[in-house]
Amino acid sequence: MPELPEVESVRRGLEGYLPGRTFERVEVLHPRANRGQEGPLDQLLVGREIGGVARRGKFMWIEFADENLHDPGRDVLFVHLGMSGQMRVGETDSKHVRIRASLSGGVDLSFIDQRTFGYWLLAPWLKIAHIAPDPLEPDFDIVAAARRIRAKKTAVKTALLDQTVVSGIGNIYADEALWAAQVQPQKKASTLRQRDAIALIDAAASVMRAALKVGGTSFDALYVNVNGESGYFERSLHAYGRTGAPCDRCGTELVRVVVGGRSTHFCPRCQTY
Repeated sequence: MPELPEVESVRRGLEGYLPGRTFERVEVLHPRANRGQEGPLDQLLVGREIGGVARRGKFMWIEFADENLHDPGRDVLFVHLGMSGQMRVGETDSKHVRIRASLSGGVDLSFIDQRTFGYWLLAPWLKIAHIAPDPLEPDFDIVAAARRIRAKKTAVKTALLDQTVVSGIGNIYADEALWAAQVQPQKKASTLRQRDAIALIDAAASVMRAALKVGGTSFDALYVNVNGESGYFERSLHAYGRTGAPCDRCGTELVRVVVGGRSTHFCPRCQTY
């Protein structure tokens, strides 16, 4: 599933094309692409002007120009990328287009999703009110986030993946943050010192900023930006997916374990805290 850097790359791309444009036509080509929607999506969207594209953590949505941005009950169009969703601007010959929209000014917008786990949903913003702030938000409170991590009784890896604790971190960047902070993934989150929890979150933020600079992590052609281009942060990974490879810090062979049902990659020698 795309994590914060990948979703933010898509958001930035859409922000360059969508604001000020109006939905002129919407075609839902697969029923799963707007599952849970009350009413026909085309009738709900046609005629509405786009105000902007926003994100929190891994959640992205389209704002409408006629809605009050300060109203938590305002309607927004959630765009959930699922495992393989893409938002493409311009013409596409993909056979996996699930929603096709025509916008004013001759702009075509396609939602492509090979595995059909993603969707569009017009709903109140309150639907994601429970999602915690993410480390790249300008007013992110790292001290409060560290306290939330330390309040969890789970493994620290599991706490990092909890979107109500801190949002945007998925399996890839959790492994990378734990490696950077030299923290053992199985360690109980409640045993972390406050300063070490802060350092771990700061490591996650640094890793995600670095990934964002190169468009995120793309292991296959399923994740691309709005222009169909892949990110290449996988070349810079130190832990995730590198089982059996030497640790870039100490040379010890990296190992794989399962933490909270998730594959986890770490160095058994230098990730000992």
